[in-house]
Amino acid sequence: MKAVDAEARRRLRQGGMERRFTHGLGHGLGLQVHEAPSLSARSTGSLKPGMVVTVEPGVYFKNWGGVRIEDDVLVTTDGNRILSSLPRGLTI
Repeated sequence: MKAVDAEARRRLRQGGMERRFTHGLGHGLGLQVHEAPSLSARSTGSLKPGMVVTVEPGVYFKNWGGVRIEDDVLVTTDGNRILSSLPRGLTI
């Protein structure tokens, strides 16, 4: 779980945004709003096939606000499957 959080931070660092990402990456999705497992730099344990987690990196700017995009992800035996289906591009 730490490795998933670290990868998100690495990608945000490439875009110069890592310091604006001030929370964990995501959490389990089930009957409760925030379920185990937690995806963060302090997480222990491993993701297992069948788990569904949120992946919701967000960046925040002082005196402005922020942006957070959430995907729901199913952990599979060979990786993952993104369950969310919203378009990724910006529309104006």
